[in-house]
Amino acid sequence: MNMMAAVAVRGELGRQAEIARALGSSFVAAVLEAGERQLGRAPQTAALIAAWPSDPSAAALAMRFNGALHALARRGLPPVLRALYRREHDDYDGAVGAALAEADGFIAEWMRDPPQTNEVARAAAIAAALMAARRRFGQPFELIEIGSSCGLNLNLAHYRYDLGGVAAGAADSPVRIAPEWRGPAPCAAPIDIAAARGVDLKPLDPADEATRERLLSFVWADQPERAKRLEAALALARHHPPRIDRADALPWLRARLQAPQGDVCRVVFHSMVLQYLGEADRQALVETIARAGAVASDERPLAWIGFEWTPSRSEVQLRLTCWPGGETRILATCHPYGAWIDWRG
Repeated sequence: MNMMAAVAVRGELGRQAEIARALGSSFVAAVLEAGERQLGRAPQTAALIAAWPSDPSAAALAMRFNGALHALARRGLPPVLRALYRREHDDYDGAVGAALAEADGFIAEWMRDPPQTNEVARAAAIAAALMAARRRFGQPFELIEIGSSCGLNLNLAHYRYDLGGVAAGAADSPVRIAPEWRGPAPCAAPIDIAAARGVDLKPLDPADEATRERLLSFVWADQPERAKRLEAALALARHHPPRIDRADALPWLRARLQAPQGDVCRVVFHSMVLQYLGEADRQALVETIARAGAVASDERPLAWIGFEWTPSRSEVQLRLTCWPGGETRILATCHPYGAWIDWRG
């Protein structure tokens, strides 16, 4: 690998380290910075990132790298890395360097698949948007999720929420989500789900131990409350298995939107998915939903909820578009993992 490629690779890890620190994770930031310094010890991983064919930030390469290291630490390999994650020492370079040298192939292979965060806290933003749609249409929902991963957010009706002091969801749920709320409280409304179905190219089984480990590896190691919430959601999913189809999202979505619609508000939603689609696929998605919206009616409405980065990646926006009419509102800006919601309503 030439020097310019090495600089480009290391620059990406360092840039994402700054973002991780700004998001409250000094540990992940230090891991990424050590990875930047030690990357020469992992030629397969360095070459993979240097030759990445698309925007490395949009592909979340640094988060893939961090997830791979966390997965190794959870396996106890190498022991010096496990000890770092247990806070038994602070030799980041020594631990990360040893992992890169000993597990280069594992790290490179792990990074080929996109992150499987399936962050449950994002369900609070989706739930708040559903309450806004319920107030407009007054109907229960048929949920259609793109990029469902393990499908944990298809179970959003089974979680309990504190949304700026407004209680919502299932009051007795073991999964409690209470983001820091900024701005006015949302208007309370029922979150009644008549049906929920998702799609993913590689859906994960919440009952599978390997799935559990992969998802937990993508949780930042210095944020134990996120891990506890994820474990509770995985346990609940064993009793309420999400319905996820293994398919390409666009033809699957077209078929779902053309299917007969009952007395429900049909809702297409997604969280942190668009960044993994190419420009042509993103445009096709917009056109597919807009065509369905063009034939929506007050009796058979359609809503589209997105929890996504802006194109400039300057902020995460919660957007709601409703048909008939096709009006789009930015309901909130949000922390990428749902830790806070700045509600506009």
